[in-house]
Parts: sequence; structure tokens; C-alpha cells
Amino acid sequence: MKPNNYKQNYQIIIEYDGSKFVGWQMQKNGKSIQGEIQKVIKKVFGMSFRENIIGSGRTDAGVHALGQSANFYIYSGINPIKKKQLLNRWNFLLSKKGISILSIRTRNKNFNARRSAKERTYLYKIMNRVSSLTLDKKRVWHVRKKLNLKEMKKGAKLLTGTHDFSTYRSSSCTAKSPIRTIKKIAIKKNRNGKILIRFVSKSFLQKQVRSMVGCLKFLGEGKWDISKFKKSLISKKRSTCAPPAPAYGLYLEKVKY
Repeated sequence: MKPNNYKQNYQIIIEYDGSKFVGWQMQKNGKSIQGEIQKVIKKVFGMSFRENIIGSGRTDAGVHALGQSANFYIYSGINPIKKKQLLNRWNFLLSKKGISILSIRTRNKNFNARRSAKERTYLYKIMNRVSSLTLDKKRVWHVRKKLNLKEMKKGAKLLTGTHDFSTYRSSSCTAKSPIRTIKKIAIKKNRNGKILIRFVSKSFLQKQVRSMVGCLKFLGEGKWDISKFKKSLISKKRSTCAPPAPAYGLYLEKVKY
């Protein structure tokens, strides 16, 4: 049955620790965020919930989210007065899973969390210090060698705009085109040594952000100069890419509609 035959469409904003899952999308080889959320929706609504929830993006195994967006359709409307109670119940059921539903709102029947998105922001975290990690372990990429932010920003400037991003595209990526437009890349460093890199675009290729971070890290370490960085970009060859940054440093921060 098509989504527009459903009585009501709802959007939820989700926060999760991706380290426990095979990714957003349901798979046969392990637990997914999508699968765990669908279990609690089904537990509340039963047969009123009949189709998979639609996520704004399919985050890979180990990738976290601060503001993943998703929508689902049910046959019976949720009383607005009870939305808070519904959130409390869902979050109680998900509390030990590393998943939290931050909000729920009613949407029109044509809203689609994936297709309606105008902008996605991914955040990558690097802890740039010699000392070992404690609180941020498996939440940031620990890089001991001091990174040159000035050089990294030069690389970020080259990546901004419309390009063929084949260099940073996973071999398993199913996107029809490698052409993407990156609206903005912002790099900032906190006093404690944490480097925050934000990427803004309508959409990204599979592993594109992690691959770009890996190349920016090579630039910051001095393993590459800006000329080699540029050659890697324009080569359109995956073999010229630096090793991708680990998944646990990446966060889907927000989705704009």
C-alpha cells in the first residue's frame, strides 16, 4: 500500500550511539537502529504500523547521530496531548539500546525524511593530543601528531563546491552519480585539542565524509602537500585516497527541510 493511503505521517528526531549496530538500515548480520526503533513503534501501535520507517540517511556501522530524522505512517492518529507520554514510553523501551527519540511531530502525507531533505550536516571529531583518551574513547578519532589546521583548511576549500567525488566514494556505493555539491566545510579547534569538522551538503556518497577526513588528516600531518591533495581529488580514483577516518568519530548532526 502506498504511503499516501495512510491516515497519518509522523517525523521523529533520533540520537544514537552507532557503535552497537551494523548501521541505520536493517541487515541480516546484526542489529540496526532502524530495526530497534521499529520494534518499539510496533509494540505501541500493533497492526496500525505496517511499513518500514524512512531515515534521512543510512549511516554506516559505528557512525553516531545527534539528529537523525525519520518518518513513518500509521492508520490511527496520535493524540497531540499524548505525544509526550509516547516519547517517554519509547525512550524507556530504548534506554538500554543506546537510542533516544528526541521529538515527534505530525507531517503532511507527502513528507519523506530522505527525499524531502534539503541539507544534511555531518560532524567529524578528532582529538589532537598525545595523552590517551578516557571520556571520549570511541567517540572521537585520537590523532597524536599535531595537525596543521591552516593546511587542512586549504584542503577543505578545494573540496567545497561541485565536484566528481569518485576519489572518496566507497566501492560498494550504489549512487547513480559521483557528482555532489558541498556547500560548506568548517574546521575549528577547541582549547582541549578537539578538532570539529562540519560538512554541509544536500547529500553525500557512501563513506565520502570519512574518506575526505582521512585525506585532510594526511594534509594536516604533512604526509601530503596541497598539490598532492588536489591531485587525489581530480584523479577520480579511489586508489589515490588516504585511508578513511574511523566510523566512531562521525556524527549525523542535523537534517534541514
